[in-house]
Amino acid sequence: MTVHQPNHARVIPLRRDPAPSGPAPSGPAAPRPSDPPAAPREPLWRHLVGDALRKERQAQERTLKDVADVARISMPYLSEVERGRKEASSEVLAAAAGALGLGLGDLLARTHAELVRVTSRRTAVGTRPVVRDGSAHNGLCLAA
Repeated sequence: MTVHQPNHARVIPLRRDPAPSGPAPSGPAAPRPSDPPAAPREPLWRHLVGDALRKERQAQERTLKDVADVARISMPYLSEVERGRKEASSEVLAAAAGALGLGLGDLLARTHAELVRVTSRRTAVGTRPVVRDGSAHNGLCLAA
């Protein structure tokens, strides 16, 4: 005869925080005054590419089905690419861009412009802004 023991999992914290005094908060933990403010996350390339494809498709007032048929890719896959859920190959991106009347370079240029726009608003701690003086190196200096 076997005795069934309850299967309880033990949680072992990786970092010990001082025990809070009073009842535990019900929502997300409030940041401590000593914590630095969380920097916004850089967008992923696949999200930016998907946004660029979706904006162009909507600007042309075309459906996912129409663009997917012309690009010869499945409509669900194109939807996943537009939502940034799939890392599309260069062939798929070229086909989707071509179906929208864009070259792959046009799509990548739009994506790059959006990446620069989004990340230029961020200020990283301990970094200096790049001086745009028109030089080919944008302030980059190499020393031996």
